[in-house]
Amino acid sequence: MRGPHNIWRLARTGATFERTGAMRMALDAMDAPRSVRIAARVLGWPLAWLGLPGDPNLQPVPRALVALGPAYIKFGQILSTRPDVVGLEMAGHLRVLQDSLPPFSTEEAKAALREETGLSVSEVFQDFSEPVAAASIAQVHRATLREDGRTVAIKVLRPGVERAFQRDIDAFYFSARFIEIFSPSSRRLRPMDVVEHFEGTVRSELDLRLEAANASEFAANTETDEGFQLPQINWGLSGKRAMVMDWADGIPLGDNDALRAAGHDLTALSERVLQLFLSHALRDGFFHGDMHQGNLKVAANGDIIAFDFGIMGQIDEYTRRVYAEILFGFIRRDYKRVAKVHFEAGYVPADRDVDEFARALRAVGEPIFGMDSTQISMAKLLAYLFEVTERFGMETRTELILLQRTMVVVEGVARSLDPQMNIWHVAQPVVENYIRDSIGPKSTAKDLFKTAKILARFGPRLPDLVESALLEQTKSNDKREIKTSKSRWVYLIAGIVIGGVLISAF
Repeated sequence: MRGPHNIWRLARTGATFERTGAMRMALDAMDAPRSVRIAARVLGWPLAWLGLPGDPNLQPVPRALVALGPAYIKFGQILSTRPDVVGLEMAGHLRVLQDSLPPFSTEEAKAALREETGLSVSEVFQDFSEPVAAASIAQVHRATLREDGRTVAIKVLRPGVERAFQRDIDAFYFSARFIEIFSPSSRRLRPMDVVEHFEGTVRSELDLRLEAANASEFAANTETDEGFQLPQINWGLSGKRAMVMDWADGIPLGDNDALRAAGHDLTALSERVLQLFLSHALRDGFFHGDMHQGNLKVAANGDIIAFDFGIMGQIDEYTRRVYAEILFGFIRRDYKRVAKVHFEAGYVPADRDVDEFARALRAVGEPIFGMDSTQISMAKLLAYLFEVTERFGMETRTELILLQRTMVVVEGVARSLDPQMNIWHVAQPVVENYIRDSIGPKSTAKDLFKTAKILARFGPRLPDLVESALLEQTKSNDKREIKTSKSRWVYLIAGIVIGGVLISAF
């Protein structure tokens, strides 16, 4: 239902921001131009009465986002990790969106679990707590299994969340279509594809069976990673709307005071969280796509524990190599190589000048390398790149949206632990290791081995496949010969007719 009725939804979004007092705070945090502030005030004030009131116990911006629904809350969660974008105060206000939203009743959670397992809660658990965390799509309870006394976390979807999410997405699609129609220059950003990608990503959070599968695959990929843990899924007690896993016991990664009091090295944690993300993205092509502080804890032994696997990113091996070469090129300040990689991958139209593009990239990279560690920012780099790619006609790569977004989020998490962290120095060893393993002679031999395996798999069928191909080629040649023969007859007849006409004329 992506029709004009969504105008009402979008108008109510602005009205809700105005009514809750979030409009002025959001514009201040984003350092919006004076003209934008005036326009927002003039347009928003008369419609404020249409806005949703929200929870008065929350700060204005999270109050507005919570009132508007799950998709808006997801957006706020991303901004909560970016104090360099929205400021420390606003980031602190938005942190409540990660796991401290108003919960739904425990009885509703028990009913959902009973519906999934066919068992009553008292049969399976010794105890069942009130909600310990509540986020945009689900909430978590703590319980103890009767079978073996293990402490587990029970995640249950919010009642009606699917319908609320679809309402938000419909409005987003309407906005994207409106932008494409009335702003032709924005079409290269493919706003409809971006919304579609966002919808597909978040929809996986609405089926907890998929999240359990994500957790299982992620655990298999990372079982040898030092300083990293994942809770184990209880498949027998999990279903579409409820999931049971081991309890992750640790200090939330966003609680710096508690981490210091426990003796943890915040600098080491900041480096590890960034390097783990890069390792998972480049080495495995399968990474946690929602790595904000609300989904990360630190165990007593210093290990980082990740949970909430509803949003996972996946990129193919070729794209990983391209992404690594681009990162590596920026780290080495080899802008000509970065430019060539963009052209080789087809990211930039072939009719553009590679040298000019390399110079534009140098204009992006050099100012960043001239900054001190507190000023270097992946968000700034992506903003500068956006300006360059717009000038060179580069289209948005939807397969990289989640990767880029998560990179920005992870950088925000790392900087919240150590504001002095230099992301390039921390990323360099991971990227260099991947480049060495995936692009050198070892990788070439590996690719040849994969090709040989594929050929071996089709070995018994190769003679038939070759024969079929040759027969098709022969038929194609015969058709061309017949067509050529017909053409010759046509030309001959036409020549006779024209000759006869000319003879008659004389």
